Amino acid sequence: MRQQLVVAAGGLAALALYGAILASGAAVIRDRESAAAPDFVLDTPDPATFEEPDQAALAEPAAPPPAEPEPAAKGARLPLRIVQPAFIAPPKESVAQPLERVAPRPALSAAVKKEMPSSVILQRPVAIAAGLVQAGDRTVQLKDIEPERTEKICANGGGNWPCGMVARTAFRNFLRGRALACEEVEEKADGTSTAMCTVGGENAAAWLVANGWAMPLAGSTLESQAEAARTARRGFYGNDPRDLDRAP
Repeated sequence: MRQQLVVAAGGLAALALYGAILASGAAVIRDRESAAAPDFVLDTPDPATFEEPDQAALAEPAAPPPAEPEPAAKGARLPLRIVQPAFIAPPKESVAQPLERVAPRPALSAAVKKEMPSSVILQRPVAIAAGLVQAGDRTVQLKDIEPERTEKICANGGGNWPCGMVARTAFRNFLRGRALACEEVEEKADGTSTAMCTVGGENAAAWLVANGWAMPLAGSTLESQAEAARTARRGFYGNDPRDLDRAP
């Protein structure tokens, strides 16, 4: 019994001590808040210190806005406003001179000239005329022969026949889609090129002249072959090879 009373008394004493601590802490907090935030007093101005506005000034009408300047006539010169006379000033009309065109300055670097290769391989060339072939965007005229037109008409054997178209067909059959190996390539002013081309080791220009389908240039080494074709009446010098009724 005595032990229970001692325990109860100890608990009540602890509660009382805890309450005293809380009360003292609350008092300290209130003191700090009152010291940090003093009473604020709002000052109210005295109405007697205000002056009454001048009624005459209120009655005067407002000044009109400044008038906009009239637009200048078409072609008239607007007046100049000098901002900095020491640095910027309008030119004198007596000093002004008409514009003069001057020559352009030279280029800063020399133009790069596109050089054609000394040799080229034309894959799957197409004959567009006797001695004139095209492969892609390149057109090549065979050297040592005259360019032959496909519109050429020959009159042999008592009739006319399109020997220019027949010569182109014979040249196409000679190529048969084989590659042309061209050397001594030279570029012409019209965008085409001239070259000495071979097919399977055989000179294509020499083949055309030997079969009478091209005329050699004056002084060319192919003139003897042209004379042999003329004697044998081959190509342009003979009859229409499409005439099947004539004995070969």
